[in-house]
Amino acid sequence: MNLFNKLFLSFLFVATVVLLASCNSCKSNKMSKPESISTVATYERVSPDFDADSAFSFVKKQVDFGPRVPNSAAHEACGDYLVSQLNEFGAEVIEQKAILKTYDGISLNARNIIGVYNPDQKKRILLFAHWDSRPFADQERDKSLRTQPILGANDGASGVGVLLEIARQLKQTPVDFGVDIIFFDAEDWGQPSFDSRQVAGDWWCLGAQHWAKNPHTPHYHAKFGILLDMVGASNATFYKEGYSVQYASNIIEKIWQLASRLGYGDYFINKKGGYITDDHVIVNQMHRAPSVNIIHTSEETPHGFGDFWHTHNDDMSVINKSTLKVVGQTVMEVIYTEK
Repeated sequence: MNLFNKLFLSFLFVATVVLLASCNSCKSNKMSKPESISTVATYERVSPDFDADSAFSFVKKQVDFGPRVPNSAAHEACGDYLVSQLNEFGAEVIEQKAILKTYDGISLNARNIIGVYNPDQKKRILLFAHWDSRPFADQERDKSLRTQPILGANDGASGVGVLLEIARQLKQTPVDFGVDIIFFDAEDWGQPSFDSRQVAGDWWCLGAQHWAKNPHTPHYHAKFGILLDMVGASNATFYKEGYSVQYASNIIEKIWQLASRLGYGDYFINKKGGYITDDHVIVNQMHRAPSVNIIHTSEETPHGFGDFWHTHNDDMSVINKSTLKVVGQTVMEVIYTEK
């Protein structure tokens, strides 16, 4: 779910704060007054029960490999694991491999992993998250630790864990339209805050950029898309992200309405948030699917994310099963109520 050039944006949550951040990006976040959301006193859930214990185990398995930084052994092993899980859960798996250049000139052996359900159906829904983890702990207070890669339990693994559980459910309770689950690679290699150089270019979301320009299916288009980024922390808050409102306002309203009806209004906050450069931006810009970013942001930190963000504290201790349940059940309700 940045610090330089086009990724510089101001983040306004209550008071104006200049951010050096990136969820994979920088954000400008001016919170508006809450809008009214109609709630239904009794709402009968349509979707199967999302298993938070299962999702938690999928998150932990990824973290157990270590930092999933491209070109590392942990990255390769985790990628193989994700492929095997999608195969086990009945998806037709496509691996999109590419050599992608980073801001500092490194060639990454990147690997977008795509699970396709009902490939012959024209109507499609796109679900996506990034599976790589940050190669720099650039928000660490201890400067000596900033060049070390992070585990990325929340920033990366949580979204993938939720989508793996949804994939498992899709095998057990199929739908009659197409669903594409994409784990994007090389999302988190944007220029770190400790690097004083200004390198022109779009260095975040490299895997998503590659796929959006070279989709696994020619002329690919989905009815809508949902990105999950940083969706596992305790007491997470999900605001209506700016690009999501701009490109997919009807989808964001549907998601937040369903979350409210499911009783998750304390998580899905009915306020507009800031603009976050993340995988959904290029997907929207290339018209692959009008896409919404469900991402944890905070009013309590100067950068607008959790206080463990891009630090070595982003480990399994921050992952909360209740939050995984809230996000997973909401997304499943969106899927299983689709007409």
